[in-house]
Amino acid sequence: MEIWTEKYRPKHLKDVIGQESIVKRLSAFTLTDSMPHLLFAGPPGTGKTTCALALANDIYKEGVKENFLELNASDERGIDTIRVKVKNFARSKSIGDVDFKIIFLGESDALTSDAQQALRRTMERYSNTCRFILDCNYPSKIIDPIQSRCVLFRFKNLNKEDVMNYLKIICKGERIDAEDKVLGLICDLSKGDLRKSTNILQSCSVLSVKITEELVYEIASLAKPEEIKKALQLSIKGDFVGAKEMLFDAIYKYGLSGIDTIKQIQSEILGLELSAKSKMDLIALAGEYEFRMVEGSDEFMQLESFLAQFFKRE
Repeated sequence: MEIWTEKYRPKHLKDVIGQESIVKRLSAFTLTDSMPHLLFAGPPGTGKTTCALALANDIYKEGVKENFLELNASDERGIDTIRVKVKNFARSKSIGDVDFKIIFLGESDALTSDAQQALRRTMERYSNTCRFILDCNYPSKIIDPIQSRCVLFRFKNLNKEDVMNYLKIICKGERIDAEDKVLGLICDLSKGDLRKSTNILQSCSVLSVKITEELVYEIASLAKPEEIKKALQLSIKGDFVGAKEMLFDAIYKYGLSGIDTIKQIQSEILGLELSAKSKMDLIALAGEYEFRMVEGSDEFMQLESFLAQFFKRE
């Protein structure tokens, strides 16, 4: 079985979903013989790697394998990678009509400080024969000398309509039966992450060709919003034991972690019939309790304590 994120990955810029302004700017590079170093920044699953691969395909066509090198800095983040692999590839001339090669460095914000300094020098020294495309989630972790040598492209989370259209293409190709309501739920759960949406859909398809909301929640390991909301309402009314049992039943049923549960509770707070001040206080507490869990506190004890904070709120 193929991984759908790779099977349905666009091969050319014209096929990329969303990011219209970025695609337009990148397409202009394919019409000329010049291209600066590029820095792709944005959340995961928004098309950074796809755009880099599509750009290389459009520039080199059949010669892409000889002129394009893809590395992941989270795996090879040390200075030796820059001094050996990157330098050896960058120093050699390109094959074909294009005057430069392209090195795509994924998750470049994971590079160590020394590796980034070495990369800066390599970008400067071999600019005649090689161009770099750096991919990162947090551009602030890239040193200023590298940022100043690159043109920045900021990728945004994809909108719901674009993600749904992409999922419909997959459903048609894989003969999956999924209503728009279900696809919309997948989009909402993935929050603009196209990779996550695709993985949820593929996981659901393994169990059934008919995708339902219940199956999506089960695969995504998330409780239904109404279950969380009902538990919170019981706690507000003073039924702490009933609220605790309902919340913990959902945790066991869907296999939620404590942090996942806190995040779902936080998203439901604004929909409760409480004063604005109470909502703000509870949202602030959600951050505090999440921090406690990250630091190693017992998840169930912290969830019980957080649930108790909803009692007698007005």
